[in-house]
Amino acid sequence: MKNKILVFTFLIFTTIGFSQEKTVAFKDGEWLRYKMSYSGFLKAGTATLELKEEDYKGKKVLHATGKGKTSSIVGWFFKVDDTYESYFDVNEMKPYLFKRKIDEGGYKKNKQVTFNHDTQTASVKDILKKKDTVISVKSPQDMISTFYFLRNHDTKSMKAGEEIDVDMFFDEKKYPFKLHFLGYETLSTKFGKVKTQKFRPLVQAGRVFKAKESVTIWITADDNKVPIKMSASLAVGSLRAELEAYKGLANPFEIVFD
Repeated sequence: MKNKILVFTFLIFTTIGFSQEKTVAFKDGEWLRYKMSYSGFLKAGTATLELKEEDYKGKKVLHATGKGKTSSIVGWFFKVDDTYESYFDVNEMKPYLFKRKIDEGGYKKNKQVTFNHDTQTASVKDILKKKDTVISVKSPQDMISTFYFLRNHDTKSMKAGEEIDVDMFFDEKKYPFKLHFLGYETLSTKFGKVKTQKFRPLVQAGRVFKAKESVTIWITADDNKVPIKMSASLAVGSLRAELEAYKGLANPFEIVFD
């Protein structure tokens, strides 16, 4: 259950919410909350993502905070309490600082990554191990800034079968992140019928996921491009996440009326 919840929360934080060209897809004050369920009936936990405009070393930045927690029932067996933060440039979408503080059933990590885009390096500070590492990396995105970086991608002219690629820096390494566009679909949600864009990220098959194409993500097809639903076939069972609440969107949340 540990890996299922963590990887699914990770995908929520790092997948897409693309915007139309020249349209602002997000702004200061945006807040999203997702509910996660295991095998269709057991509430596994919640994930939230909040955005605030702040000042970082004299620069205007957006401070994104992502949190994932297990439900009380799952917490009886395995408790997860994770927090991820990213400070990135408002205009260029470059991350300056990334924080990861996790507690997963007693397994803890507390790391900070400072990006220097002039020297093309990432300084990783492991607070618990009291260890500092400097790594060469070009044009990086961190786990959280990737979400917003991709929301600026223009998908208006995309055709089914096309892919989007981005490199993400996580756990002292750079990982390729690829998404395959499947087309459009209208979903029935708690908010009403919503037109969506459907994507499938490439994941690693094996211990957690049943196959490398086991995950499907539905993104609102309006100018917000918010992930509204996600489903995954796991090695054991299945996991689903759905948008449960939102506020502070940059654009109207569009509902399809029959």
